[in-house]
Amino acid sequence: MADKRDPNLKLLKNLIWYAASATVSCWLLLASLRKLDTHREETRKSIEQRKQLFKRLGRTLFHTTPYEDIIACDIVNPDHIDVEFDSIGGLDSTKQALYELVILPLRRPELFAHGRLLGPQKGVLLYGPPGTGKTMLAKAIAKESGAVFINVRVSNLMSKWFGDAQKLVSAVFSLAYKLQPAIIFIDEVDSFLGQRRSTDNEVITNMKTEFMTLWDGFTTDQNARVMVLAATNRPSDLDEAILRRLPMAFEIGKPGQSDRAKILKVTLKGERIDENIDFDYIASLCGGFTGSDIFELCKQAAYSPLMEFLQDEKNGKQASAPRPLSQMDLEKAVATSRKAKIPTYEAGGSTFWSPRIEPDDNQVELFLFMSAIHSEADDGRLQFGHQFSLF
Repeated sequence: MADKRDPNLKLLKNLIWYAASATVSCWLLLASLRKLDTHREETRKSIEQRKQLFKRLGRTLFHTTPYEDIIACDIVNPDHIDVEFDSIGGLDSTKQALYELVILPLRRPELFAHGRLLGPQKGVLLYGPPGTGKTMLAKAIAKESGAVFINVRVSNLMSKWFGDAQKLVSAVFSLAYKLQPAIIFIDEVDSFLGQRRSTDNEVITNMKTEFMTLWDGFTTDQNARVMVLAATNRPSDLDEAILRRLPMAFEIGKPGQSDRAKILKVTLKGERIDENIDFDYIASLCGGFTGSDIFELCKQAAYSPLMEFLQDEKNGKQASAPRPLSQMDLEKAVATSRKAKIPTYEAGGSTFWSPRIEPDDNQVELFLFMSAIHSEADDGRLQFGHQFSLF
C-alpha cells in the first residue's frame, strides 16, 4: 500500500535493485575475465618479485605494464650473483677486453658520454665449444658491472594469444631501459635468433623482427646503458642481421695448459687438498679438457678420500675425517675419465670445434695407457682388447 501511495519510494527501490544487480554482474564479469587471463599467476608472482627486487636495489617502485611484470620474473639481482672474474680460471686477455669494452662503459658512463665513437657497446657475442665458461663470463660481467641481469627465456616470450609474443619482446627492452644499467642475456641465441627461412613459423618470424627493430631503436640513444649479451656454440647459425648487431665477438675456446692449471687452482680453492699438488703436471694430463670437464674431474677425484674413509669405517678403523685430496686422486681421475670425444659439427658441416691441444698434450697418451694398465693389473682385472680413447 505504501508503494502505491508513494511512487517515489517505489522508484528508489527499483534504482537500488538495479544498482545492486549491476554491481554483482560487474563483479562476476571481472572475476570471469581474471580466470581467463593466462598470465594471472605469473603476473602475481612477478609483481611480488618486482617489489622485492626494487627494495633490494634501493629504487623507488615505478609503473610497469603487465607484460613487463612477466619479464620481471627473469631479472637477476647482480648482488645475488656469486660469479666474479676471479672465479674464472684463465681467459686473462678475454676478461681484460671485456672489462675495457663492456664493464667500464656501464660503470663509468660519464667517460663515454661525449661523441658517437665512445658510445657503450650494444651487443656482445660469446661463442665457442660447450663447457668453456660462456655463461659464467656473462654472469661475471653482470656482477662486475653492477648491472641488472635479465636472463631472457624464449618460453616466457611465447603465448597462445595473437600479438602477445611481440608485446613480451617489447617489454624486455622497455623494462631494461627503466632498470638501466641492464644486461639482456640470451643463452643459446642460435635457437631464438637463427637464420630466417621461408619455412619459419609466422610467430617466430615476427618475434625476430620485433627484437631486431627494438634493438636498433636503442642505438639512437647514446646514453642508454642497455646491452644485449648473447652466447652460442653455433655462431654460423645466427642470422646476418643479428651478427651485425653484435659488433663485439669473443671466442671462448678450449683452455691451454697454463689456463687449465689456473682452472684447477680456482676449482680446488677452499677444498681440503695436499699442499704438494703439482697443478701444472695435472694440467698437462688434461689435454683437450674444457673448464666443465676439469670441474667434473675434480668432483670425481674428491670421492676417492670419501670412499676410503667409508671403507676404513667398515673395516673397523677409526678416523676423524676423510684425508685431504691428493695428487694421486687427481691422476686416477684423469686416467678413468678419459672417454671417446665425439666431434661436433655444426649444421651443414661448416664449422668444427677442434680442441686447442698443445704439443705436450700429445705425450699424455702413453702415460694414461700405462697408468690404466698398471691400475687394472694391480686390481687383478686386466682385460685384453680394452680401448683407450684420448680425443
